[in-house]
Amino acid sequence: MVSTMQAVVKAKAAPGIELREVPVPTPGPGEVLVRVQAASVCGTDLHIYNWDPWAKGRIHPPLIPGHEFSGAVDAVGRGVTTVHEGDLVSAEMHVACGKCLQCRTGLAHVCQHVRILGVDADGAFAGYAVIPESNIWKLSPSIPHDYASLLDPLGNAVHTVLAGPIAAKTVAVTGCGAIGLFSIAVAKACGAARVFATEVNAHRRRVALEMGADLALDPTTDDVEKQILEATGGTGVDVLLEMSGHPEAMRLGFALLRTGGRASLLGIPSRPFELDFARDIIFKGATVQGINGRKMFETWFQMEALLATGKLNLEPVITHRLKLSEFKKAMELLQSGEAIKVVMRPE
Repeated sequence: MVSTMQAVVKAKAAPGIELREVPVPTPGPGEVLVRVQAASVCGTDLHIYNWDPWAKGRIHPPLIPGHEFSGAVDAVGRGVTTVHEGDLVSAEMHVACGKCLQCRTGLAHVCQHVRILGVDADGAFAGYAVIPESNIWKLSPSIPHDYASLLDPLGNAVHTVLAGPIAAKTVAVTGCGAIGLFSIAVAKACGAARVFATEVNAHRRRVALEMGADLALDPTTDDVEKQILEATGGTGVDVLLEMSGHPEAMRLGFALLRTGGRASLLGIPSRPFELDFARDIIFKGATVQGINGRKMFETWFQMEALLATGKLNLEPVITHRLKLSEFKKAMELLQSGEAIKVVMRPE
């Protein structure tokens, strides 16, 4: 077995990142060593790279980021019984404490003391990663590694879409980043009647149509409210899936939502903003849900079942495939808006 590996390292509290040769970690009791075969880049990684206010308050260098990956089990620590060398795996990178009220009442995905691998401890932008056995997800061999590396964001989409009834419903997706785009495909695969997407980026609007959106509109130039109200007979959509976190998109989404509809909110605003609660929520009798991560592990079973149907084509969202050593290029592509999902492979 090799003793060192290539890794992307946030070495210091400053913008930028380094590629280093570091020791291969050793799995302890109850841990699994995974040889990483594909890792995808998330907006969180961009925050860490840029060293923005969120990163300054959360990240403690040195750190190997990366929380979206797939690979093969290389070795297991003492006491591991559910996976074996050679198994194809991904992982839920939110490590719950198992002790708080939320964990003990079936809400581990909002654990009070959660640790995120790739954020609070070393992650998967490396040749190998150590994961607790309890967080490992064994993969069906039919799922390609590139797709398997996207299970974290796909899970966010599945959780949001399936947080309420979706079959035969009209749906608005505000914000077509990767998770918004996945949400379109998931909603369609689960029987949504019509899906309307709003997105300012022209490339992402085109991809939204490839993912199954019936209409993809630019909120900066199109009269979105008029067009979608006309398309829904004046009632508005049954379901709002808010993926952008942008205040204007959130206000627009609530304007599109019909009386008695469901609003599932995953996008994270960067600052507080004003919303007319009386008009948009109370008098509408709206059901409003905050969505955080993936349910452990209900969402994972749902994802695998959906992928097994062959109805989820994730390929349009993977805009670039790069080597791990090209991590800085991946950051530049994401910052330019040219990339949606970048999948990297360790050399």
